[in-house]
Amino acid sequence: MTDAQRRIVLGVLIGSAFVVILNETLMGVAIPRFIAVFGITATAAQWLTTAFMLTLAVVIPITGWLLQRFSTRALFVTAMSLFTAGTLLGAVAPWFELLIVARVIQASGTAIVMPMLFTTVFALVAPQRRGQVIGTVSTVIAVAPALGPSLSGFILSIADWHWLFITMLPLTTTALIIGAVRMVDVGERRGTRLDVLSIVLSVPGFGGLVFGLAQLGEGGRAEAGSGPDPVVTGTVALAVGIVALVIFVLRQLRLQRTDSALLDLRTFAERQFALSIGIITVASMALFGAIIVIPLYVQEVLGASPLVSGLIILPGALLQGLLAPIIGRRYDKVGPRSLVIPGIALMASTLWVMSMFSATTPIWFVAVANIGVSLGLALLFTPLLTNGLASLRPQLNPYGSAIVGTVQQVAGAAGIALFISVAAFISPPSGDASITADGVRAAFTVAAGLATAIVPLVLFVRWQRPDQPVAPTADTGSTRVVESA
Repeated sequence: MTDAQRRIVLGVLIGSAFVVILNETLMGVAIPRFIAVFGITATAAQWLTTAFMLTLAVVIPITGWLLQRFSTRALFVTAMSLFTAGTLLGAVAPWFELLIVARVIQASGTAIVMPMLFTTVFALVAPQRRGQVIGTVSTVIAVAPALGPSLSGFILSIADWHWLFITMLPLTTTALIIGAVRMVDVGERRGTRLDVLSIVLSVPGFGGLVFGLAQLGEGGRAEAGSGPDPVVTGTVALAVGIVALVIFVLRQLRLQRTDSALLDLRTFAERQFALSIGIITVASMALFGAIIVIPLYVQEVLGASPLVSGLIILPGALLQGLLAPIIGRRYDKVGPRSLVIPGIALMASTLWVMSMFSATTPIWFVAVANIGVSLGLALLFTPLLTNGLASLRPQLNPYGSAIVGTVQQVAGAAGIALFISVAAFISPPSGDASITADGVRAAFTVAAGLATAIVPLVLFVRWQRPDQPVAPTADTGSTRVVESA
């Protein structure tokens, strides 16, 4: 493959990933508009987000097998066709139920794009430049979710909700056409058998976790007598999800002996990958929790408009996006330790500052504090993603990419549920606002505690140098990269 072809493939995938991830957080600010237009409850309207996250949680674990079985071009065209079809359906949907279907179709395409992007980067990019390219990918991961609420608030201030979908159509259609014409196949195909029982277990497993966590988060804002208790529903869903996930894991451990697992868990035998996933889990909780809690705090405690609340998180996201490629280049030169150690320190210390927010905190200070968290996340995400995936042998990269995507979705749902539940629990049951300054302080205290707790993990991160020799992994027969300080 020529350099020009590589640039086209990566450019199309990165651009497509930006569009689909931007769309993921586009609905949150619009929930009050849907409630008014369709005459539905807040709990029902929240399904626009919940259904999307559920679909991601169910489909992403399957992408490891899909990437091994089908060509890059076929999967990309399928993913973007699904996303485009869902976007078109949403743009013309006359009733709310059809809007939910549109979001599910969108999410089915979204779930394939991100794991495909990570796998393609490690297949096409030389090891010495992976940090820089993953930095660009991290820009998408950081900026797109934070830009969603701001873009949504702007669109709703000048047009009706249909334009949330109409705005996406030219972008996704362009990506689909370019990809269909210029995308080329990457990597080798393997005729791995699809284990149907694994899929059956993964649906209640990952879906139950995400749905349960989403319900617990919604329970913090649900009105009394508005329907089934979300806390009870969420607890039951979590229990079902945990049981199904335990059985799913046991089955994967058995199937991976013959290289037929739906999600190969030998990735966790590589210590640097396991460390990276552990730290990324907490960092993702902080990212998605802040994206939800800060706008609620700015609106309900400080009394600002939805547009302002969305714009508050934008500077931090833009800074994170601008710095990610620079941080990636730094990683390529010196490795992760000089980046991730100050990153976790900055994130934890800033969250402790945010735990002191009050009803009189200036909005500008909230924006500055969010910039501090964003900078800390920027110093963590790119080095950890690159270092963790670099520790895997090529055959495990598709599964590693799928695990990264799954963890980010589950951790995001957990962060939203945890922070919202804590904020709502501390807030008094009466009053117009669903959260108060006391609740916000409690939520960020928990977040700061979690960030502080993973500081020791960061100290064990070691650079997976591109030129390091490999050694056999004792119990799996695979190979691993020899770690260096």
